[in-house]
Amino acid sequence: METQTLSVADAIRGRRTVRHYRPDPVPPDLLEELLELTMQAPSAWNMQDRSIVVVTSASGRDALSKAAFGQPQPKEAPAVLVFVADAAAWRDRNTDIAELAGRNGAWNAEFTALFDGRAEYLALEQRGLLRENAVKNAMIAATYAMLAATGLGLASAPMNGWDPELVKQAIGIGDRADLAIAVLITIGYSDAVPPHPGRRPRERTVFAERYAAAR
Repeated sequence: METQTLSVADAIRGRRTVRHYRPDPVPPDLLEELLELTMQAPSAWNMQDRSIVVVTSASGRDALSKAAFGQPQPKEAPAVLVFVADAAAWRDRNTDIAELAGRNGAWNAEFTALFDGRAEYLALEQRGLLRENAVKNAMIAATYAMLAATGLGLASAPMNGWDPELVKQAIGIGDRADLAIAVLITIGYSDAVPPHPGRRPRERTVFAERYAAAR
């Protein structure tokens, strides 16, 4: 199936948060392409300590809507991507990550030794920042998902209003305290093109060298 594609710049400028969707399903090959692009997102040390649970069943989307305090997006959108952050992923040896990076010529022996040492993760653990680190990596992937969706002619919406325990139950990880829910992204076809709400002038939010409070 031939899909619409946009440049990265056009996808960034054209992306909108869509809260209402047509019932049309997302073709499986298009959803696969979206997921492939999403998982190209970088993560610290390439640890890939984020996963996606793709929810397309009516019962699963209904459970996510309930977990999101009744918001309609999960029930209307044909697919919901639940981004799961694994704060303990670094504890495994993850030899496949280092071996693949070595075969691709991306990592040398010195960098692989640093990866194997896990010094940065031990420091994060001491500072209580493991969960935050994993959630950051998941959010980077979620941003890729939204831009990829726009580039493929799909609509999306990031959802940050939900009960994490209910979301976990909906995707079968209610007993996993080591996993965190980063964000939900609804995917589908918009029933209308929302207008751009606008952004503040850059001088209000972009600063050189040092932060300057907005006045």
